[in-house]
Amino acid sequence: MYKIQTLNNISPTGLDHFPRDHYEVASEIQHPDAILLRSFNMHNADIPETVRAVGRAGAGVNNVPIDKLSQRGIPVFNTPGANANAVKELVLAGMFIACRNICQGWHYARELEGDDKSLNEQVEKGKKNFVGFELPGRTLGVIGLGAIGVQVANAAIGLGMNVIGYDPHITVRRAWELSADVQKAENIEEVFTHSDMMTFHVPLNEETKGLVNTTRLKSMRDGVVLLNFSRAGIVDEDALCEALVVDKVYAYVCDFPSNRLKAEKRVIALPHLGASTKEAEENCARMVVKQMREFLENGNIRNSVNFPEVYMPRSEGEDQYRLAIANANVPNMVGQISTCLADAGLNIIDLLNKSRGEVAYTLLDVNAAVGDNVVAALAKIKGVLNVWVV
Repeated sequence: MYKIQTLNNISPTGLDHFPRDHYEVASEIQHPDAILLRSFNMHNADIPETVRAVGRAGAGVNNVPIDKLSQRGIPVFNTPGANANAVKELVLAGMFIACRNICQGWHYARELEGDDKSLNEQVEKGKKNFVGFELPGRTLGVIGLGAIGVQVANAAIGLGMNVIGYDPHITVRRAWELSADVQKAENIEEVFTHSDMMTFHVPLNEETKGLVNTTRLKSMRDGVVLLNFSRAGIVDEDALCEALVVDKVYAYVCDFPSNRLKAEKRVIALPHLGASTKEAEENCARMVVKQMREFLENGNIRNSVNFPEVYMPRSEGEDQYRLAIANANVPNMVGQISTCLADAGLNIIDLLNKSRGEVAYTLLDVNAAVGDNVVAALAKIKGVLNVWVV
């Protein structure tokens, strides 16, 4: 029986994919094999020794202590693309409400007083303050061409916009999905200098923190619209507010309110609604459950943010037993593991070893049951981070 602890409410549509005869799922559970969460902050949480994997029902993993888990040989899964349509739709909505001053106009209309005749007169007099602009022919810059960025870029092409994109780490899969009409920038500065509107779809890390800063804002066209549905730290708030004062930035639409941003009339800060749709929550839940089952039941790894992609079919025949080993990515680890198994009289039927950064992962099918003594011997090898029988 596998034990799954949930640190947030996970959509039942996804959790129902855990067979109840093999899985126990609860928010309060002793000795869990895996943890599922959404926005719960794990950085200061105690993580039981029994945990083999952590799954985030969403794309961002800033709330998960990746380094600490990697050192313990625990893969962290996320669900890239599962909420892409939801975020794409909100980005498009942000573009429309910014360029047409929808929020400001709506607020103005709500504050009107008097009878209907008076209201109509005030509307005709005041509407000139909310004149906007249309999207066709304008250039949208897209930083980050993952699942969300590609969908946003393609949708903007459909709206008649010019699109310029930048992502030095774009995958082959996303490149195939990207419209041929999207201009590929040679560097990030090219996007900043050529865009009328910009949207960001990158994780928050040391490379992207303060990505939008004073220098880059000065290089942009006057009256640019910025959209940030990734993470707050990507935009330097001080630089942004200064740019709003001098009309360098026409509007800023984001998913991350702050006390300072609330005071800015041309800032539309939403309460982190990017993936807040029923469909997105269900998609994320189904995806993370599928990945977790594949890992716990077969040792295979899909969509991990800290471990390599690993898939090895089960060997044919009944006399097979599977081991999973996480270890430091250093020389001779596979040799030491093989020697240890040979000393225990176990023959390797199939083996797959892959690495990612400082972590390596080995799946092995052997010809006989693996005893606790063998697991203990493998765990004693210097560099082995985690080992278990699948």
